Amino acid sequence: MMDLLIELFSEEIPARMQARARQDLQRLVTEGLVDAGLTYRSAGAFSTPRRLALAVEGLDAASKPVREERKGPRTDAPDAALQGFLRSTGLTLDQLERRADKKAEVYFAVITRPGRPAAAIVAEVLERTIRDFPWPKSMRWGSGTLRWVRPLHSIIALLTDEAGAQVVPLTVDGITAGDTTRGHRFMAPDAFSVTGFDDYAAKLRRARVMLDPAEREAAIRQEAANLAFARGWEIVPDDALMTELAGLVEWPVPLMGVIEERFLSLPSEVLQTSMKEHQKFLSARNPATGRIEGYVTVANIETPDQGATILHGNQRVLAARLSDAAFFWSNDLREAKAGMKDWAEGLKAVTFHAKLGSQHDRIERIAALAREIAPAVGADPALAEQAARVAKLDLRSAMVGEFPELQGTMGRYYALEAGLDAAVADAARDHYSPLGPSDAVPSAPVSVAVALADKLDTLTGFWAIDEKPTGSKDPYALRRAALGVIRLVLGNGVRVGVNQIVQSASSGCWYYSTLSEGIAVHSSQSGPAKDWRRLGVPDPQTGVVEHCLSFEDFRQALLEDRVRDFYGTVFDDLDADGAGGENRIVSGDDRLHRLNSDLLAFLHDRLKVHLREQGIRHDVIDAVLAMPGSDDLTLVVARATALNAMLATEDGTNLLQGLKRAANILAQAEDKDGVEYSFGADPKFAETDAERALFAALDAAEPRIEAAMQAEDFPAAMSAIAALRAPIDAFFGSVQVNTDNQMVRRNRLNLLHRIRETGRRIADFSRIEG
Repeated sequence: MMDLLIELFSEEIPARMQARARQDLQRLVTEGLVDAGLTYRSAGAFSTPRRLALAVEGLDAASKPVREERKGPRTDAPDAALQGFLRSTGLTLDQLERRADKKAEVYFAVITRPGRPAAAIVAEVLERTIRDFPWPKSMRWGSGTLRWVRPLHSIIALLTDEAGAQVVPLTVDGITAGDTTRGHRFMAPDAFSVTGFDDYAAKLRRARVMLDPAEREAAIRQEAANLAFARGWEIVPDDALMTELAGLVEWPVPLMGVIEERFLSLPSEVLQTSMKEHQKFLSARNPATGRIEGYVTVANIETPDQGATILHGNQRVLAARLSDAAFFWSNDLREAKAGMKDWAEGLKAVTFHAKLGSQHDRIERIAALAREIAPAVGADPALAEQAARVAKLDLRSAMVGEFPELQGTMGRYYALEAGLDAAVADAARDHYSPLGPSDAVPSAPVSVAVALADKLDTLTGFWAIDEKPTGSKDPYALRRAALGVIRLVLGNGVRVGVNQIVQSASSGCWYYSTLSEGIAVHSSQSGPAKDWRRLGVPDPQTGVVEHCLSFEDFRQALLEDRVRDFYGTVFDDLDADGAGGENRIVSGDDRLHRLNSDLLAFLHDRLKVHLREQGIRHDVIDAVLAMPGSDDLTLVVARATALNAMLATEDGTNLLQGLKRAANILAQAEDKDGVEYSFGADPKFAETDAERALFAALDAAEPRIEAAMQAEDFPAAMSAIAALRAPIDAFFGSVQVNTDNQMVRRNRLNLLHRIRETGRRIADFSRIEG
């Protein structure tokens, strides 16, 4: 057995690429070795900013010989078939064997491939790995053809066993593999040789290089915590930044700095974001004041002055950055205190989408929708509308222009400075949430109303212009928006038909997109395009041209032919069949219905994914979604959870089989007889005790199920239907449904219909696999 050490030494590798590069190096090399016939015991990949390394333990010294037998054509087959077989095997005719096979004699090829030494295999695999390495971005340098993330300087490819170490014979684009590397760029730049992984790791540490990124990250975390503790502070958690810092240094040296007093009045989020984005500083908070008062920077070198010079330089750069932030903050506060009117006006010039208007238009739609949603989530409609109108105003602020990731966060500060209600300010911060599966779901009613309106407007808008997700492509993050709607509804127990809200949201977006097309047509015919809010229609009573104040106003004007009368044939080109724009709007009701149905199906698909992650079977979800009220997502989840729990029991499994058996027998009889057996099951025609017992069980269960479903006590409903398991089993165990007595047969088929309908009060059991 042998051990393999590989190091690819280069200029600095971007920190964001290192984790994936470690995985790719280990995968490509180990898979290549295994495919070539070598096995190994374990493998581990490592990285620093200047190197990728792989250690493979317990590697075979050589691949085993391979003997393969391949059956060829019959001995009397045409010569063309024989020649093709010979070419595929690389053998000659005299090397083939003749063997009897059933009724004929056929050729067999016995191909033997000798084993190969590990060094030869490693050389092939490593060269292929280097040349085909899947860097997100790569470069060429000098006159060579090799592409790498940064110029590659040297390669270690070393095989070690009891006899010693040997260098794998390999040259890639003029770089010959050897057994030497270099330590820290500044503190130990000289080359040194190694004899194996243990020697390699030990000498690197002496040369001021921590090879393991996890060790570097742990060292940064521990020393930063110690520095903060010494001042009575605490480090603001930021795992992503910790990982990035570990990828920026080979020998981490954390240093603590203090933020100047003049910047401490800035919001904590501004300080943290500015330091993180511009200088990769960890923020330090003073628990006594709640403010961020310091930072930790991670140097890559030990200095005689214990980092004083480094901190001094960082302090100057930080002061310049925070001075910019303080300037932005001061200007933004003046605008906020003035009511943010200029920001609102400025959003009219910011296009959200060419077919969906400006950000201002979108805010109008969201505000109307938030007001409509508010009662369903327990919010004040006026506050919800107000929150929707101010939630996105910070997009015009200088601070969000500099730090886009602070949108919403700064909106809350500005809303409070404008003297608005705290619930409105919180909604400005929270309405983007949840942004992902790990993000918290807002619970304040006004925030929930605006968040739902924001996401539903996004979904319905892009559905209206037919920009739906396809396959793996989702450029507008519509799947994330749909999951956000689902989590908002479920997380807050919202009891509202999503279909009604979707319909309201869709109307605004669809009529806007229709109107935009009309404006485009008008623009091409009669001059500059008009803003839809300035597109006038004559009043039916006075004939005076008035501006449209809402999408519904414009729709009504279209229905009354006032637009056609005023603009002539401007809207006639909207339909390929030549129909006028007003006809498009009339037929648009049907289109809206299809749009809403399609979007609801998309939400259901996202709900299935969400519930499957919680252990609820996909067929159970389908069975519940087939029931009325499937747009009440909270109701759907409650039903699916209870049904899933019942089917996990023995009674539930057996009951399912009984229900499906009843449905199958009934369907076959109805298809054969051409009638529907749906009325008239009478216990007086029962001939057996099992039949009478089933009648009695149904009589007892049906009112219990009905009452439980009305009360939405789904566990009780499941318990009631589960009680039918034993009588249904006994019925099918002792009764022949299709008896010769037609009156008894009809009565039993009607009884099966009653069983099926009892099940359908809970779910469509035909959709459940079993």
